[in-house]
Amino acid sequence: MTATQPNDDAPAAVLERYGHTALITLNRPRALNAVNADLSAATGASLEEFAADPGLRVAVLTGAGRAFCAGMDLKAAAAGLPVMAPGHEEWGFGGVVSHWVDKPLIAAVNGPALGGGAEIVLACDLAVADENAVMGLPEVRRGLIPGAGGAIRLPRVIPRSAALEMLLTGEPVTAATAARWGLVNRVAPAGKSVQTALELAEAVAANAPLALGAVKRLAHASPALGSDWESTAWAANDREWQGISASEDALEGPRAFVEKREPRWTGR
Repeated sequence: MTATQPNDDAPAAVLERYGHTALITLNRPRALNAVNADLSAATGASLEEFAADPGLRVAVLTGAGRAFCAGMDLKAAAAGLPVMAPGHEEWGFGGVVSHWVDKPLIAAVNGPALGGGAEIVLACDLAVADENAVMGLPEVRRGLIPGAGGAIRLPRVIPRSAALEMLLTGEPVTAATAARWGLVNRVAPAGKSVQTALELAEAVAANAPLALGAVKRLAHASPALGSDWESTAWAANDREWQGISASEDALEGPRAFVEKREPRWTGR
């Protein structure tokens, strides 16, 4: 499967369902999926739909056409138009970067992800990149800084020196370099990033949905919890453990193992 083909008559973001996986496609292909208010609103609404649907356990986020996302729509910005979702500015750039959901989100980087596009990738939990894709934060070349969290998140994802090289030079990196630094989890053959991301999503979605949410919350909270020897970290861990261990799924997992069958998760 490849990214959704260009269709400018469709909404600025489209949600499709594949079993327990949502495929959310940024859909402004002729603008290289540059972010304007319509795209932010449509993507943010798709994330809300994904979060509220108990049948969906993981989402893949990709771009229509030949780009993942070229960043901010500069024509809209130059005209003084907003690029955030009207009435939902708290969702942040693209409707994604400040929009927390308890379920895993995978970026399928099917083409260039630059500026705000790279920051959308950084807001995802996992990333798969097409072998021809590039990622970069070129803001310093325009007298700006990454305004959607790039300078905060990038050093938390890849080694500090590598992050500073990207941030201070503004030069994009290839998918191979991104993988070597840990910016993406997998590199897919040309045109196969969505298919590969959906396969990864299927592996994630096979697991207990309540456990997935708890693991995501702990992993993202970890930097603020301090040392793994501190009581605050263990208190957070124990709160999640107590909630999960009391669930029906916590009983179903061991039962399915003993009965040598696949578990039937209920999310309860």
